[in-house]
Amino acid sequence: MSSSTSSNLWLIGAGQMAQDYVQVLKALQTPFKVIGRGINSASAFESAMEIPAQTGGIEKALQNESPPETAIVAVGVEQLASVTTKLLQAGTKRILLEKPGGMNLEELQQLHFTAQSQQSEPYADVWLAYNRRFYEATRKAREIILADGGATSLHFEFTEWSHKIREIEGKTDIKAVWLLANSTHVIDLAFHLCGWPKDWQSWSSGSLDWHPASARFSGAGMTDQNVLFSYFADWEAPGRWGVEVLTRKNRLILSPMEQLQVTPLGSVKVESVPLEDKLDQDFKPGLYLQTEAFLKQDATHFCTLEEQVKHAEFYEKMAGYNKN
Repeated sequence: MSSSTSSNLWLIGAGQMAQDYVQVLKALQTPFKVIGRGINSASAFESAMEIPAQTGGIEKALQNESPPETAIVAVGVEQLASVTTKLLQAGTKRILLEKPGGMNLEELQQLHFTAQSQQSEPYADVWLAYNRRFYEATRKAREIILADGGATSLHFEFTEWSHKIREIEGKTDIKAVWLLANSTHVIDLAFHLCGWPKDWQSWSSGSLDWHPASARFSGAGMTDQNVLFSYFADWEAPGRWGVEVLTRKNRLILSPMEQLQVTPLGSVKVESVPLEDKLDQDFKPGLYLQTEAFLKQDATHFCTLEEQVKHAEFYEKMAGYNKN
């Protein structure tokens, strides 16, 4: 266990994501306390994890106790910003916040303002939990890109299965911002590997009953690492998530994103790259190394809240949320 690990750690949330974090925190031998909201979710959590979960939510916990130095916020998308705001205002200094951090650009901007406006230094660190950055496949891709002298071009697809999402009960508000809430798993990883857009165009068209802004998405441009990129998604047609990064020596394919395949220069054969990915097999992929890096205060591969505010401007443009 890292000596810098704080024993004063709260895990906020009692759903499936929180359960995934519990498995990692136990393996890292890190003491923590679970803060849930409702009695039903807390009791389901307790029976699954065999550890207690406080009920009453963050408000009740902060009324009765001093704020934690460190927190992992793993609540529903619609609660992410409000829970994190309460922690920041109470004085928590380090927060690992589940993606995307808020329901829209405005929520993220307000959250960033709150983080910056807490008077006592050091200012709070809020890092976004894009766990695909911590996949072994991603680490290996970064290694190959570096060895090959950098990426030259990038293409990614973030097609979602509309027929499945429509069946999700409730969550109308979240489904209406599904590109931000879910597709950014792919988009964040693609730009993490190749740089963020600096000169680009985007188009969106169509409409879905659960995602009125758009159903199809396309765009292209150049990143700040001078990598040409294009993307595509059609939420009314078959498809899947995928990222392809091209270098002068290899085409790297992440689809599914837990696996890495390459096509070397001079070949058309797609070859699987062997990965030492036991941690991705034993835990929710990426979560062990992500949590370990957070506890060790290693920001190398994280998206900060400040960066996420900038990225959300790209996401809203891609989605057509700001058409009107």
